[in-house]
Amino acid sequence: MIVIHSLRGGGAERVAVDLSSYWVSRGYRVALVTQADASGDVYELDHRVKRIVLGTAAETGGGLRGVLANAHRVWKLRRIFRREKPSLVLGMMTTSSILSVMAAQGLPCRVIATEHTHPPAQTISPLWQRLRRWAYPRAERVVALTSGTAAWLEQNVPGSRLSVIPNSVRWPMPVGEPVVEPPARYGRRRLLAVGRLHHLKGFDILLDAFRQVATYFPNWDLVILGEGKCREALQEQIKAAGLSERVSMPGRVGNVGQWYAESDLYVLSSRVEGLSNTLLEAMASGLAPVAFDCETGPREIIRHGIDGALVNPPEDADALAAHLSDMMGHEDKRRACARRAVDVLDRFSTARVMALWDEVLRGH
Repeated sequence: MIVIHSLRGGGAERVAVDLSSYWVSRGYRVALVTQADASGDVYELDHRVKRIVLGTAAETGGGLRGVLANAHRVWKLRRIFRREKPSLVLGMMTTSSILSVMAAQGLPCRVIATEHTHPPAQTISPLWQRLRRWAYPRAERVVALTSGTAAWLEQNVPGSRLSVIPNSVRWPMPVGEPVVEPPARYGRRRLLAVGRLHHLKGFDILLDAFRQVATYFPNWDLVILGEGKCREALQEQIKAAGLSERVSMPGRVGNVGQWYAESDLYVLSSRVEGLSNTLLEAMASGLAPVAFDCETGPREIIRHGIDGALVNPPEDADALAAHLSDMMGHEDKRRACARRAVDVLDRFSTARVMALWDEVLRGH
């Protein structure tokens, strides 16, 4: 049984759908529990997976109201555990993992907790942080996406039994809605970025870096795919920099694989990352990447100087501009990195990643 807040988009949500599909195809009985209903789903669940909706997504707030809301979630989740009798419960992300451990106390089911973002970058309350320190040592296993996150948990949540399992690269890329056709390039080059329009994704830094190199590479354009609360601020930044003809933000697209295939270079400007599914997808599509060497994530995917570039120091627009300029200006280097980038199809294959999950499921 997989427990997650919703399937409304995001890396952990995609992984929940992929894991449930894989396990149900292997003959396991699989259920997926969400707080939110299916109306906002971005990812399609395998029809063989039982969907259970708690209906508690709207229950929120701080103080006593928040405590009561979460107590209600635990009570409803415990009722489901008693009824469905899962042998194993997988909590996806921090709060779902904590709620699962609490709900399973005294019941004959194993609980695996997971972290899909690097904890120092999270904005969870002190109460949830204390609950994590209580819950994770009581889980059978805590799975981190990266060795950097595992090291943080080892130091800050003592007693956790840790495993590192990265996300697999989704290949071939699925196509969903909305389908937005990439515009014809007419011989121009395309620098591509993909992600939520959120402060943590560093698109403001990327725009500053692109502004620095745009004059020197007049045949290159920047496309940022994704949607989020920073759209208006980013559009203002584009306008102020005089880049309205060179930078576009088409929004979220369901055919991102086509955009990877029709671009020339990928850039990841994140301030923090978990692992970065988009980086894996871009490299699998044959794009050389340039990425900030933030605390976790890109350094466990990119082999610097072999299949891409890791930019130091992180969050430095000048450093990012320099590395982008190097890749944009040297086609041979860009193509050599792109040829080796596709190795992620083997390094992060479903077979390899699911073998790691099978070890955790067997209790090894």
